[in-house]
Amino acid sequence: MVSQEVQLRSTVAGFTAEGRLHTLSVWFILALRLMMGVAFLQSGASKVLAGDFSAAGYLQNAPPANGSPVADLFVAMGNTPALVEFANIAVPWGEVLIGLGLIVGGLTRLAAFWGAVLMLMFYLGNWEISHGYINGDFAYMLVFLSVAAFGAGRILGLDAYIEQYEVDGQPLVERYPWTAYILG
Repeated sequence: MVSQEVQLRSTVAGFTAEGRLHTLSVWFILALRLMMGVAFLQSGASKVLAGDFSAAGYLQNAPPANGSPVADLFVAMGNTPALVEFANIAVPWGEVLIGLGLIVGGLTRLAAFWGAVLMLMFYLGNWEISHGYINGDFAYMLVFLSVAAFGAGRILGLDAYIEQYEVDGQPLVERYPWTAYILG
C-alpha cells in the first residue's frame, strides 16, 4: 500500500488555513458519499413506495411545537396548498435523486448542495437545542458540504468520466467551466 500526505492551503477573506491530508483519506471521503447516498435513497424510496407522504402536518405543527425560530415560515408554507404539493413531491423524489447521484457519483456537487439545503430545512424544522445547537441534521448538512468540497464524485464515480467527456475536442469542464460547480 502506497500512501503519502498532501499539503492543503486555502485563503478566504484574508484568513489562511493550512493542513496535511493523508492520501488514505480518499476512502473516507468515498465512504461519506456512499453513506449519505444510501441514507437518502432509502429515506426517499420508503416515502415514494408508501405513496402517502404529506408534508402539511409536519410544516404546520412540528416547528411551532419545538420552538423553531422560523416556525412562522414553516406554518405559512404548510398553509399554502401549492407549496405543500411541491414539498410532497420534492422531498421524497429529491431524496431519491440525491441518493442516486451520490451513490453513482454523478452530478455529485449538485446532489450534495440540495442535500445540504434539505438538511438545513430539517435542522430548522426539527429544532431541538436542549443539548446544544449541533444535532444530527446539522452534522449531516456538514457531511453534504464536505462531499461537495472534496469533489467526491471523482472518487470511483461517474463525475470523473463526465468531466473528461470531450466536446469539440475539449474536456467538458474546460469547454464549460461552470460544470465544475455541479460535477465533482
